[in-house]
Amino acid sequence: MSEEKTLEELEEQIERLKNLHSRNGLDLSEEIDTLSEKLRSKKERREEELDDWDRVKLARHPDRPGSEEYIDYLTEEFYPLQGDRLLGDDSALVGGLAKYKGESIVVIAQSKGGDAERSQQTNFGMLRSEGYRKARRLMELGEKFDFPILTIIDTPGAYPGKEAEKRNIGGMIARSIATMVSIEVPTVATVIGEGGSGGAVAIGAADRVLMLENSIYSVISPEGCAAILWNDRDRADEAARALKLTAVHAKELGVVDQVVEEGPEGAHEDFETSARNLDQAISSHLEELKGYDKDALMRKRREKYRSIGSYRKVVKKNQEE
Repeated sequence: MSEEKTLEELEEQIERLKNLHSRNGLDLSEEIDTLSEKLRSKKERREEELDDWDRVKLARHPDRPGSEEYIDYLTEEFYPLQGDRLLGDDSALVGGLAKYKGESIVVIAQSKGGDAERSQQTNFGMLRSEGYRKARRLMELGEKFDFPILTIIDTPGAYPGKEAEKRNIGGMIARSIATMVSIEVPTVATVIGEGGSGGAVAIGAADRVLMLENSIYSVISPEGCAAILWNDRDRADEAARALKLTAVHAKELGVVDQVVEEGPEGAHEDFETSARNLDQAISSHLEELKGYDKDALMRKRREKYRSIGSYRKVVKKNQEE
């Protein structure tokens, strides 16, 4: 019997006991606690068996659900908006207006495409300058109408080609980050697959940042890191472990606010569980953020980003003397 099947059966047993406990007045709390502890222990062992490189492969799994699938699950009446009002439309950036729990929101999502033809159209989720201008346009629209903003991150990084450099891709990423940290509406970002480099941060500087448990978030890809450090892309697995790019590491480092559990076999095998858990997390954070006035929202956002990371002051020896 597979480990995943065992976990699933334990969860079903616990659910049945909870139903008996609540409906028939039976005191089954001890049995429920025992099974819950057993389930937790098995999940912890499974977590230990998956190393960081395994998580990278899961984040990149070809069948892993993309942004469009989460938009369909999470929202109603999604109305896409296109174009950056200057050069054109970047199909790697899907965005528009939608209803979430009956409330109007702005959705900004990176799309890898899915099938081969669509992946070519979206450039495998690598945005060009037009995409980041489009993202800023949508952010400003949300602020204008006082709509919360939900961003969905799934990109290996911004497009690194000559065309993008000519169109100031670095400047567009910086402006997108600056816009996102300054808009006076609640913002929630979620990493559903790959969160690669500045291309991800450009739409990830939110009040709350969530990660699905098998997603990754890093300043550089493991392959790129290995090529720079050792001139050997085949050592990407070593680089992945050194980069601390998994959701658990990101939470420990204070980069993200919550790790969202996927189904036992991953989002590509159990989309319903993964999407439901993500829905609950987004809803909870948005409700909390809506309770702040604009001054408090901005203050807490500044405190959040100023507190990430650490530094140590280095004093030269002659200065000490």
